[in-house]
Order: sequence, then structure tokens, then C-alpha cells
Amino acid sequence: MIEIVLGPNDLTRIRFARSPMEELLHSVPVLAGVRPLPIHGPWLAMTKPRVAGLDLGVLLALLRGPHVVPDFLALPPESVSGRFTDELDALVATPAATVRTSLDEVRRAHGLVPELRPLYDEPERELANLAHSMTAYWRAAVEPVWPRLCALHDAEIAHRAQQLTSGGLAKVFADLHPEAEYRDGRLRINKPHHTAVRESGGAGLILMPCVFAWPRLLVLHNEPYQPTLTYAPRGIAELWTGSLHETAQPLGDLMGRNRAGVLALLDLPLSTTQLAAYLGMSAPAVSQHLAVLRRCNLVTSHRSGRWMLHQRTALATELLLPDGQPSPK
Repeated sequence: MIEIVLGPNDLTRIRFARSPMEELLHSVPVLAGVRPLPIHGPWLAMTKPRVAGLDLGVLLALLRGPHVVPDFLALPPESVSGRFTDELDALVATPAATVRTSLDEVRRAHGLVPELRPLYDEPERELANLAHSMTAYWRAAVEPVWPRLCALHDAEIAHRAQQLTSGGLAKVFADLHPEAEYRDGRLRINKPHHTAVRESGGAGLILMPCVFAWPRLLVLHNEPYQPTLTYAPRGIAELWTGSLHETAQPLGDLMGRNRAGVLALLDLPLSTTQLAAYLGMSAPAVSQHLAVLRRCNLVTSHRSGRWMLHQRTALATELLLPDGQPSPK
């Protein structure tokens, strides 16, 4: 469990932001298949030829771990809309001691692979090489779709800002992510692999939507950085036009587009509220579809804390596969 304690001064310093660097970082494991997410299929099809030949070994090694992303890779943005060049300059200027501290945290979590040893030994030199690789990847993979990502960020930030105005943090976190809960001035993030308490101490809190983070919730809580939550925005199902519906065809012809869309999203456990947000439907409508899918043994549901999470069954996965494609083992 990670706890961020927010005092009266912190509540006046809650802000929203977006970060090109965050989108870049979380897209790399998706592209490499470390986090296979069919919903990004159209982006993958477009991007893989563009990145062929790029050396992404060090970048992928930094991002392969399931629990720890080195803090120095993406510092909290100073404004609502960060610029990639500014974030890259900040990365290159990272002090050597800060790089090693972050890599020590990676080592404690899941070991330090050989690809990262030069970065640990010679941070100043290797950060320049890393920035070169990231620039090439940005131009090939993320910059072409950046306007589309920004449109989703803008809609999400407007929605959450309205929630914050009308109901405060309690309303914002009521449906932001199943792992997050705000109560009595404490933001609790359910991370079983990590235990920490951070007194924000007037630093406030940044809420940052990130498309490629889906469906995870990521927390930057280490001193001296401003506490930051990176989470998936609403509307991801419609990000790549038609992608969800193409994934769910021809099953949609049999059971209806909406139910097939629910199944297409449930490769990982999601709550009813999340499904409603991603699909642009009401929660009661999603609940009705889930009830039918459960009766047909296509969805299972289980409670996790205050959330009911749903996931498709192996049978549903088989039904979603294109004709002739073998089931993944």
C-alpha cells in the first residue's frame, strides 16, 4: 500500500497535466509485446514498420519491470502541456547520483540487467545515447499520433476538473481507478508489492492521463518530486477509430456490438465504471451486458476491495480470435 497524505495546503495545489514522455515510455512495452494490449492493434500495425531497425534495447530494459519505472525517466511536468524537447533536456541533465539511485531501486525490485550496466557506470555519456534513441522513437511511434492522444487528454482533464469543482477529490477518485481511494485526507494506492507513506507537505498532487498506461495506475511518490498519479483516461475504446469494433467482429454480428465490445476490453480485469467510461456507455447498461455474458460463461466477476472486477473467460477469448488463429498459450 502506498499512502499520500494531503494537508490543507496540498488541496490548493492539485493540478492536471499531460506528458509526451509518459506516453512514449509506456508505449514501448506495448510495442515490444511485454504488455500485449489488442486495443492498440491499429497503432501497432502502423508503428512496427516505422521503428524497424531502431535500437531500443536500453529503453526496453528500463521499462520491462512490472512494478518500477525509474523516476528520472519522466519528471513531473511543470505545466499542463509538457513539450517533448523540454522533457528530453531534463532527462539529459539528470545528475549521475540520481540516475544511480533510480537504478538501485530497479535492482532491488527485479535485478539490473546487463543492458543497464553502462548507464549505471557512466550516466553522463549514456544519457546522451538514450536521448538519441528516444528522439528517434518519438518521431517514428508517438509524434504521428500525438494530436489524437492530446484530444483524449483534453476531454479527460475537462471531465476530472469538473468533478473536482463539483465534488472535490472524493468525487474524482470515486471512479478514477480501482486501486485508488481517497478518504480523510489520505490517498491510498493499493500496490501489494510496495509499502510507502509520503507526506505531501504542500507539494500538492498531479493527476496525469496517459493512454499507453492503460489499464494500470502508476505512482510517483519519492522525494523530492511532486506526487504524481498517471492513469488511463476515459474513451480509450474509441481512440483508434473502429479498432475495438474490428477486434470484436464478427462476434458483434452474433451477440451485438456493445457486448462484443465489452469482451474485447476484458483481457485484463476492469470494473463496471471503467468499462462504462472506456465504452462511452452508462454503468447500468454495462451491468446488464455483463449479467448476460456471465450467464453465458463468457465473463467472470470477483470482488477486490470496494470494486467488482470483471474479466473474460478462455471461451470468450477463443470467440474473439480471428478465423484460424490459434489460441495464445
